[in-house]
Amino acid sequence: RKGKFDAIIVETTGLADPAPVAQTFFMDQDVSDAARLDAVVTVADAKWLSDRLKDAPEAKNQIAFADVIILNKIDLVNEAGLNEVEARIRAINPYAKVHRTQNCAIPISEVLDRKAFDLDRIIEIEPDFLEEGHHHHHDEEMQSVSLRTDRDLDAGRFLSWYSDLIQAEGLNILRSKGILSFKDDDQRFVLQGVHMILDGAPQRPWEPGERRESRLVLIGRYLDVPSLQAQFQACVAG
Repeated sequence: RKGKFDAIIVETTGLADPAPVAQTFFMDQDVSDAARLDAVVTVADAKWLSDRLKDAPEAKNQIAFADVIILNKIDLVNEAGLNEVEARIRAINPYAKVHRTQNCAIPISEVLDRKAFDLDRIIEIEPDFLEEGHHHHHDEEMQSVSLRTDRDLDAGRFLSWYSDLIQAEGLNILRSKGILSFKDDDQRFVLQGVHMILDGAPQRPWEPGERRESRLVLIGRYLDVPSLQAQFQACVAG
């Protein structure tokens, strides 16, 4: 198939911020017409990641931004060490899929065609392990926040608050994803963001018997979690 590609893999330098590459797909019409952003994959060194998280802010950015994390060189670290480094990853980003590998040996299907930026897949934003009650580290700088309510939101109030938040705090909010139930609207609204760049649309009607709830996930640095929770709840329709 001359001139046709199954996929294009953009490999950045070792300590690069992935966000500008991702934003291109939201902002550049020529790029988004020809290709879709599939997933951000980060390779982490099991032996040295904890040190890099202390001295290289870009390393923390890459972990926070990733959809798939390949925890490599697991043969150099014992089980306790692996659990420790994975806990540090989870403290920064509970939502990425983590694979433990040697020599990055992993089925290609786990890395390609993940559809992590597909609005139809945003529903998969709830990490299983949180419900299993796993204890994990707290990262002082980088947090993930999951906001939730089973009451309908006021669409105007929510969208106004959210756009103001992204404009004010967008540099500190690396990724955001949400599924929202708006009052007097029979369609689920889904959204995602990369820093200040937002993408959102009605997705499909709520199905009969489906629990109408709103969930918004933010991953970023120095987030004021109690304030965000209060502001989100203030968007509930009267």
